[in-house]
Amino acid sequence: MEQQKRPDWDEYFMEIAQVVSKRSTCLRRSVGAVIVKNKQIVATGYNGTPKSLPHCAVVGCLREKLNVPSGQMHELCRGIHAEQNAVVQAAYHGVSVNGGTLYCTHQPCVVCTKILINAGIKRIVYANPYPDKLAEDMMKASGIEIECWHKENIQK
Repeated sequence: MEQQKRPDWDEYFMEIAQVVSKRSTCLRRSVGAVIVKNKQIVATGYNGTPKSLPHCAVVGCLREKLNVPSGQMHELCRGIHAEQNAVVQAAYHGVSVNGGTLYCTHQPCVVCTKILINAGIKRIVYANPYPDKLAEDMMKASGIEIECWHKENIQK
């Protein structure tokens, strides 16, 4: 009987972030985030409207209505990003994310980058690129370790 390959930690947490993204209520992009400390999940988050507010599927997407391109004018959105939701969830429950690793289905935007820097995140692993030069520059200046994860790069 052939033994199933056991995923390494990055693969394990990235797959969990992918599952978390399935809870997204955004009409444009489903994003999931998992914050980990000492190989333990401390918080998760997905993108969508704040709790108790109607989802965009019900009221429509303001960004779509205004033809706002991806990556621009983040303030014209009713939703909160997955990374932000994960940090908020940890704070709500009194759990520190300082020194943690963020696993995310997408590379953080500049708004999320600023939050992650101030929250003390030390490493970010993401699956899908999100071209945001300012976010990349700030990440580099902050010293946060950031890497693009590709499942095909995992040893078989």
